[in-house]
Amino acid sequence: MAKVAPEGLITALDIGSSKVSAMIAQKAEGGELIVLGTGQRESRGVKRGYIADMGATEVAVREAVEQAERIAGLNIENVWVGFSAGGLVSDVASVEVELGGHQVEQEDIDALLQAARESIDPAGRMVLHAQPTLYTLDSVTGVKNPLGLHADRLGVHVHVVAADGSPVRNLDLCVRSAHLEVKSIIAAPLATGMACLSDEERELGVALVELGAGITNVSLFAGGMLVGLTSIPVGAADITDDIASAFGTRRAQAERMKCFHGSANASPRDNHDMIDVAPISADEEAAEGTRITKAQLISVIRQRLDHLMSEIQRALKELGFDGPVGRQVVLTGGGAELKGIADYAQAALGRSVRVGRPRGLTALPEAHSGPGFAALAGLAYYAAANPVDLRALSSPHQVVHRPSGVAWLRRMVQAFRANY
Repeated sequence: MAKVAPEGLITALDIGSSKVSAMIAQKAEGGELIVLGTGQRESRGVKRGYIADMGATEVAVREAVEQAERIAGLNIENVWVGFSAGGLVSDVASVEVELGGHQVEQEDIDALLQAARESIDPAGRMVLHAQPTLYTLDSVTGVKNPLGLHADRLGVHVHVVAADGSPVRNLDLCVRSAHLEVKSIIAAPLATGMACLSDEERELGVALVELGAGITNVSLFAGGMLVGLTSIPVGAADITDDIASAFGTRRAQAERMKCFHGSANASPRDNHDMIDVAPISADEEAAEGTRITKAQLISVIRQRLDHLMSEIQRALKELGFDGPVGRQVVLTGGGAELKGIADYAQAALGRSVRVGRPRGLTALPEAHSGPGFAALAGLAYYAAANPVDLRALSSPHQVVHRPSGVAWLRRMVQAFRANY
């Protein structure tokens, strides 16, 4: 018999293009997160990260959460939801006030944060995050806690992540229709970075590439924060569709072929290994299956990967990730589970590449420990950290303009390189 959830329980909900997954975790006294239950269902109502069928998505959400509840033996009421659709933008607002050389008091910090909140320009986009990151004291940057220090000028950098309002509202409505309260909607790249990247990686500079089913998010971390992101409307499901089209089989069979026989790298033996392909015809008895070589399958996979990697390379260049410092790339998402993807990406991008997996969670099931569940784990980490958000100072429905992005990001990366 399920019991009422205790205080401090965290439920993360990741609604993707291929699957809807849920995780119930408990924060222990030592700060570690203990996984109590997980659930997963096929996603049928999400296209390229956007809700396309409210009813189908609602059913998947309810079933995934119910499965996690059964395993945990708990009833939950609220969830932290990830948002991974395109249209996410990242900016850093910098605000400074005069102190006249006196000691920084809490009232000074509060006034600074209030001024920072008011500096966010409301012009049509919905703010998902508005978080103070680091403070500045005169010419000293990177101060985590200025309280008690003397300065003539006190400043703060506020990290702002915004998105188009309608997709966020659709996501919120879908979850609430499943009789769940939405604690907060979190930008998936921000959450995934918490699960897969070390503090030092985020400080030195790293690119996080989430290979989802319907969309690939490319985000750049530098100076300890997310400083830029962009989305590519191509994902692992496009590889599956290519296989199904090339060999005349169903998507389910194509997905199985990709997972069990597919690879991003070829070998001489692939020309001799044979794979049975089930027919797409509804009349199974009348239709005869075909046989292909593993090399043929890998050729189809690599064609799509070549296109995707060129798009990722272009995105990294636009984000200013082209200098000699911080050239590490971390791959996550379901597409990162493809065999040999890290070696292939390293050769294609000319950078050091590793596959990022969620780490640090106690009792995480092995089935949910791969890169495809990094965003889900990151949502739990984000909820446990519960960082300060300036939106709490006023209305939670602030909006912000779409920043021009590229020029500012280049300046940000240049400043980061100069300082580090």
